[in-house]
Amino acid sequence: MRDTPPVILGDEPGSFPHSVLTERHPAIIRQVRDALPYDPGRRAALDALLHECAEGVVAPLPADAHDLGRWREWGAEAHLGRPWTDAPWLWSESYFYRRLLDAVGYFAPGVWQGVDPFRPAKLAELDSAGTDAELAALDGLAGLTEREQDRALLHGSLWGNRADLGFRLSGANDTADDTTDDATDDATGGATPPGAGPLVADDSDALWSLLPPGRTAPLLCLIADNAGGELVPDLLLIAHLLTRGRVRHAVLHVKAHPYFVSDATPADVLDAVGRIRTAGRAGGAGGAGGAGGAARAYGEALWTALTDGGLTVRAHPFSCAPLPYEDMPDDLRAELKDATLTVLKGDLNYRRLVGDRRWPPTTPFADVTRHFPGPVAALRTLKSEVITGVDAATVAALDAAEGPRWRTGGTHALIQVRP
Repeated sequence: MRDTPPVILGDEPGSFPHSVLTERHPAIIRQVRDALPYDPGRRAALDALLHECAEGVVAPLPADAHDLGRWREWGAEAHLGRPWTDAPWLWSESYFYRRLLDAVGYFAPGVWQGVDPFRPAKLAELDSAGTDAELAALDGLAGLTEREQDRALLHGSLWGNRADLGFRLSGANDTADDTTDDATDDATGGATPPGAGPLVADDSDALWSLLPPGRTAPLLCLIADNAGGELVPDLLLIAHLLTRGRVRHAVLHVKAHPYFVSDATPADVLDAVGRIRTAGRAGGAGGAGGAGGAARAYGEALWTALTDGGLTVRAHPFSCAPLPYEDMPDDLRAELKDATLTVLKGDLNYRRLVGDRRWPPTTPFADVTRHFPGPVAALRTLKSEVITGVDAATVAALDAAEGPRWRTGGTHALIQVRP
């Protein structure tokens, strides 16, 4: 492979990574502080972390932290005592969320142990009118061909990636927030959502060739990104593949604990499945009018798949590591090697898949994913600067029309596959 470019840091004022570290993270701390009735000790710890992010240097985890050794293996010693912006951006972001969980007492004995600080925001999105509309729209799938239904569910999962609470809590990306509900248009087989623009790369034919109808693929792994409004269409896609016989067994990989605000955990999976199962009932999608029957059928299929082993939920510790997938442990590598296809959702997984580096956007996707142990697909709306596998003409046209914002605004997307 060509020369490897440097990893992305957050040390350039005015850059997107710098704004995340110096603006978005403080905003998230303030939002978390106000979301739940934390006691004075937890509030003081959040205030201290806020001050550290704004003016201080990276501090260590407590000496009794259960994962202190793991974080040492992940490079913590090299970055302690230095400004947050001096560390690799992927590492800084991951460590920030670990420190935030420490501040709210997530891992410590006490009343706040195991309480997701982002749960109020996740539930608000899951219970939104946008989710109602998306679930009710599934009733329209019956009038589409099987190919159109495949496309609708795939694109619903793709464009659902715009539902990113990290952006919403910080106010850093109004475009992505305002267009989240437009994913519903694709859920009924419509065109690309208004204002979203075309896909910058589309390998969907290659994806479907790995999951042909009538020849059930032994194993699909889907590595999820966000909870709420994104996890719902991800689960619908899995249910569709299982019920249509394209997949025999699916493994849904989620985060081992709350991470990056909206990232899905096992508890979020249960919330989402419950939401789908109750579509169209009082208080659910479609209200009392009876809409949402298709969604309920998918919900029951998911429930059955969970109980009979057709769908497994996995939360590997590496899910919250500040490392690229190239460095995944042997047990996870062996599992993904056995998959017919592994689908990675979202920006963070994309950054970890290709390496959080300043790749030229025309760098072949196959080159930077050569390390992955089996066939791999990326479904992603663009909300960070890292991108590969885009042809030169597309890059030139987007740069001329939008400048660098096309890479971070959440208005463009990609489907990339390396068989």
